[in-house]
Amino acid sequence: MQAKLSKDFYTREDVTLVARELLGKVLCTKIDGVLTSGLIVETEAYSQREKACHAFGGKRTARTEIFYNDGGLSYVYLCYGIHYLFNVITNNADVADAVLIRALEPLDGIDTMLERRGMHKMEHRIAAGPGSVSRAMGIGKSHNGLDMTHREIWIEDRGISYKKAQIIASPRVGVDYAGEDAKLAWRYRLKESPWTSKAK
Repeated sequence: MQAKLSKDFYTREDVTLVARELLGKVLCTKIDGVLTSGLIVETEAYSQREKACHAFGGKRTARTEIFYNDGGLSYVYLCYGIHYLFNVITNNADVADAVLIRALEPLDGIDTMLERRGMHKMEHRIAAGPGSVSRAMGIGKSHNGLDMTHREIWIEDRGISYKKAQIIASPRVGVDYAGEDAKLAWRYRLKESPWTSKAK
């Protein structure tokens, strides 16, 4: 089974369900004619209902306007002036939810991924952490707002799924500013995978 996820996958109302079900799906990019892909092994959910989300409380800025579209668009932003982070917008128009892709297990185009990361051999850190994901996959500012059902960036279902017992749910990384919302167990990662990021 190898099918591109449809818009219906992303427009569901429960962002935590989408974040969990993205585990085992395959993120793909085709940039300058080169295909790279990786199995999604770690995600984080964000909702406008909680303070860790860029669009908390219905905040609308030039950066967050992308949130208010129907799900199925890419949201790429620069973090700390260094790393581009790749997210997928979820839910329906005017409801600002998104899922951050935090880690991948490389599948296709590994030589290209190594080159983009400046690495000479395969290591588990190649796409562990959201900044590393974007670098390995060639994702940058120009990829913000893309339709995830088109040809440059998409996510595939290759028939891989996981049971709840195989998934660790824990608080998200780097959101201490969100107060009580920082305690939400909205980070999801595969328990047995060596490819996830190491932040606790």
